[in-house]
Amino acid sequence: MSARIGVITFPGTLDDGDAARAVRYADAEAVSLWHADEDLRGVDAVVVPGGFSYGDYLRAGVIARYAPVMTSVIEAARKGMPVLGICNGFQILCEAGLLPGAMIRNQGLHFVCRDQWLRIDNHTTAWTTRYEPGAEILVPLKNNDGCYVAEQSTLDMLEAQGRVAFRYVGGNPNGSRNDIAGITSENGRVVGLMPHPEHAIDALTGPSDDGLGLFYSAVDALVQA
Repeated sequence: MSARIGVITFPGTLDDGDAARAVRYADAEAVSLWHADEDLRGVDAVVVPGGFSYGDYLRAGVIARYAPVMTSVIEAARKGMPVLGICNGFQILCEAGLLPGAMIRNQGLHFVCRDQWLRIDNHTTAWTTRYEPGAEILVPLKNNDGCYVAEQSTLDMLEAQGRVAFRYVGGNPNGSRNDIAGITSENGRVVGLMPHPEHAIDALTGPSDDGLGLFYSAVDALVQA
């Protein structure tokens, strides 16, 4: 029986279809989850995809954090369910307290859209085991509020505990502290990153298929659980 991975849709979500496709590419079942429902439909993991939930009208991700579905996601994540937040999803996970820190406007105050190299700094999370330590991957990046910030004590903690999962290489596109592109929870089950691995699952349509490893990693983690 294949793993069942839920993909949430909020008003303003743009990349739920791409995330669901990435799940299917990894030979798992993609299950649609609606923001207004608390029922996670028995899924084994959850992807909080990118876009502009609720138009980012108040602050990126803050309204979505209070959507009914997120109550269940927070509870499930705290029990060990793998959760991946991509771009706006990363912002939502920070707002929900599942990951530390916050996302603010890009340093140059411009929307950034480009293919971006990342280094895998933690290959032991539920979403990164398919990568070699220090591997570099090429995936698209597109954000307006992609600058990761945190208090110095939090940054020191993340570095000391090896919780920086992805780091920008070849230039920092948005001013994120310590070149951080993505981080993980203490137990390695919740991961958030600003770039879009779901747009790099097929060399025909993306800059590479490097992003597929995140989804295969999750399937591996679920099979081994």
